[in-house]
Amino acid sequence: MFSDKFIFAGPEYNDLKKFVPAPYFRKSFDLTNLPESCLISVGAAGFYRIWINGTEITKGILAPYISNPDDIVYFDEYDLVPYLIEGRNTLGFMLGNGFQNNPGGKVWDFDKTRFRGAPRFSFSLSVDDMIIESDESVKTAPSPLYFDDIRCGERYDARLETENWNLPDFDDSSWNNACFCEKPRGEFRLCEAEPVKPTGERIKPVSIIKGEAQPYIESERVACPEAQEKFVLTDGYIYDFGVNKSGLCELKINGTKGQRIEMQFGEFVGENGRFNYQNLEFYPDGYCQHDVYICSGNGTETYIPHFTYHGFRYCFITGITPEQATEDLLTYVVCNSDLKKRASFVCSDEVANTLYKMCCNSDLSNFFYFPNDCPQREKNGWTGDIALSAEHMIMNFSCEKSFTEWIRNAVKAQFTNGSLPSIVPTGGWGDKAGPSWDAALVYVPYYTYLYTGDVGILDECCESVFRYLSFLSSHRTEKGTVNLYLGDWCPVGNVRKATNEFTDSVSAMNICEKAAFIFEVLGKKLHRDFALSLYDELRNAIRENLIDFGSMTADVPCQTSQAMAIYYGVFNEEEKTEAFSVLLDMIHANSDFIDFGILGARVLFHVLSAYGESDLAFKMICRPEWPSYGNFIERGYTSLPENFVIDEKDIHSLNHHFFGDISNWFISCVAGLRYNPTGRNGRSVLIKPSFIEKLDFANASFDSPYGVISVEWKRNADGITITVHKPKEVECNFDFGGYSVKSDLPCADFEDADIILIQ
Repeated sequence: MFSDKFIFAGPEYNDLKKFVPAPYFRKSFDLTNLPESCLISVGAAGFYRIWINGTEITKGILAPYISNPDDIVYFDEYDLVPYLIEGRNTLGFMLGNGFQNNPGGKVWDFDKTRFRGAPRFSFSLSVDDMIIESDESVKTAPSPLYFDDIRCGERYDARLETENWNLPDFDDSSWNNACFCEKPRGEFRLCEAEPVKPTGERIKPVSIIKGEAQPYIESERVACPEAQEKFVLTDGYIYDFGVNKSGLCELKINGTKGQRIEMQFGEFVGENGRFNYQNLEFYPDGYCQHDVYICSGNGTETYIPHFTYHGFRYCFITGITPEQATEDLLTYVVCNSDLKKRASFVCSDEVANTLYKMCCNSDLSNFFYFPNDCPQREKNGWTGDIALSAEHMIMNFSCEKSFTEWIRNAVKAQFTNGSLPSIVPTGGWGDKAGPSWDAALVYVPYYTYLYTGDVGILDECCESVFRYLSFLSSHRTEKGTVNLYLGDWCPVGNVRKATNEFTDSVSAMNICEKAAFIFEVLGKKLHRDFALSLYDELRNAIRENLIDFGSMTADVPCQTSQAMAIYYGVFNEEEKTEAFSVLLDMIHANSDFIDFGILGARVLFHVLSAYGESDLAFKMICRPEWPSYGNFIERGYTSLPENFVIDEKDIHSLNHHFFGDISNWFISCVAGLRYNPTGRNGRSVLIKPSFIEKLDFANASFDSPYGVISVEWKRNADGITITVHKPKEVECNFDFGGYSVKSDLPCADFEDADIILIQ
């Protein structure tokens, strides 16, 4: 029941030089009797909010989705029956720019997309035998929201509010009629991803300090000197909420008419005590994470943004009096996709516990329908980031529906030559990524299937994966390797060591292996055989050209290359012990500090655990000195940053998720809960803990498709006691390494068991 009759307020659209208010829309209809059924579908190129008889029923913020409307146009459905009355009923709508018009995305050419235009929407209401669709009888007028952009923020003038505009008895005779417009080109779909909503967490400031903002230096590359309103740097108040998350700020104020309040959100306060938002860098001053509210003067006013979100710990607010600078002025409303927690981890070390929480915080802070690059600057679905985080996200959160929706968009965005853009959704920008980024097309469905058993997502991507393998096959060097664009990103100290040729080739090899698995599950024998053949060719080319078998080193000797070669099977089984010894020497030569980028971080700790060096991995992760994850805590971070660098001016984001696989390592290697370890049987779990010398206990759980599995190991006077709980349908195997078992192991289909170990 999707209507293709799209309407808008007019063709004029918003940019930084000329503001165009977000439009209101009204449509009234009469009912003589209350119906048993009344459904409405709403689709938008842009964002929408919906009211019925003054009650908002929108599923969440940023409805219906964030997509390229040339690829997919999303719809939502609502049951109106609980809100209907006999007589006159009124639908109210408000439209935001969303992805349809994104001037804040200039760096990624979103200001040049062919679909750019005024936001538009359609609706179809079915009540008894009556169908009501969007048409030119719908009334429209400007709202007080005179500027909105998902990255730039919002500007709202409460003096322009229209009281009761969405109620049935409102007189809309002075409003204009809506206009028919070109419908979006994309496929019409019902959105199945989890909505983006406030989580219920509302945070009050931990401190309020009168202070200044560090002057912001605009980049010549993106500055817009013609911007209509510039941020005037004045003294203000720095609100510190104590934690770096994502969401919105609710303003509650009793202001004077025309009082202009500006709120700039950011992550830093410098050593000089001044609020610093220089890391936003892509935008003209006042046009990233910047909200403006102009008071109506009608008593206590509450404002929360409509069509944007921010990533922040601090808010620098100007335009308020000292008396107004109270803790009740601003409330942090935390938002993200409505995902359920699927796994847990806790141990006797608070550094490890804090790091696990930081990983989960960064995952959620960056999950707005799909994993984003960062919540404060980019808000892009970078494929490399998603590839790196696919496993730990699907392990920790119930994100399979959202992953499937993103895969649909990735398939639509695939270029004609089979390659994938580096961001999804995109308007066409990002044609230079490479296998380490493109791997998301395979990793997301592969890990979703492993942890949920969902075959549907494999069907969604099957042919696109095959097209991508054809692209890989035809884009090899004369040596048979792959050497395209992006490599081991964000290395420690910004010093990259692994070569692109090596990381691209190994990533391509692993893509083929996982693609073959997907094809086998789907019964695509010819597809599988092609993937395995390409896998063999790539592996042979890597071994012939990028491995020194005299020293048993991979590529340029470094932690990333050596760990990747072991983890992804470049070395033969009989070679791995010697190759691992080389890796261990590299680590010890670096005083047991990490020295990798995002690709090395994804595999190094798992390799160490596989060869009995979990204590070393734990030390490298949790130690307080730089570079380490533990050093993030020492520096007061509450989420994972983008870089392992010393100088904060080199950090572009303090809230990224792509270094977050340590949460997977804590669960699978420290606690030892490894669900579906072979990938072939979703009804199995391997209990293989690492009894870290520094720890007294570790506990993890995972909510499998068959029920919750949990494991806890604990040191006591008799040795180590392991307690395992699992559904009877899940088969359990054990691997305790060199530890001898004091009690009899239970049979595979037990439900609860205590196993006492002695060394």
